[in-house]
Amino acid sequence: MKMRSVVPMKIAKAGYIVMSVLFCVAGVLFMAEPGISTEIIGVCIGVAMILFGIVKLIGYFSKDLFRLAFQFDLEFGILMIILGVIVLFNPKNLMAFICVALGISILLDGLFKIRIAMDSKQFGIKSWWLILAFAIITGVFGVFLIYDSVVGARALSVLLGLTLLSEGALNLYTVISTVLIVKNQVPDVIEVDTFEIDGKER
Repeated sequence: MKMRSVVPMKIAKAGYIVMSVLFCVAGVLFMAEPGISTEIIGVCIGVAMILFGIVKLIGYFSKDLFRLAFQFDLEFGILMIILGVIVLFNPKNLMAFICVALGISILLDGLFKIRIAMDSKQFGIKSWWLILAFAIITGVFGVFLIYDSVVGARALSVLLGLTLLSEGALNLYTVISTVLIVKNQVPDVIEVDTFEIDGKER
């Protein structure tokens, strides 16, 4: 029986880890340098959302063993790509739009991760409660980011940094704890060779 290739799973997991770390680093930078220009923030966030959306799509189609971390990534990956493109090409009210777009994405991701935490509990993953805690915290930051877009630019940059740091930590822990790559994983549909006996296919 032909085994399924684990290359897409490895790419998705590595991509998740890299993007999660980049989100954490960006969060720390935004908090350390709250006076950073909105143009730079817009480009960074837009590109990051597009790349993460692509990684999520790869994860969804990789069909990892548990199907936990990537189970909602088809819809969410498409959403992130669309919002990322809008952020890159939105010249007016840039900072407010970035906060709303990113806040919605992160709030949804937090809600999806709550479901993943519950599913992880059913799978017997002992650290499911940490995923749940990170998801709730991240979702709360997402709500703050949506509704606090009228505060001062420096305060907003710090809030944006905290939100990105929380989102990065959530995704990093989720992918590390729930994505299991098995080299000899069989395909979902087992192919059976057919042959004919007395003119009838068997």
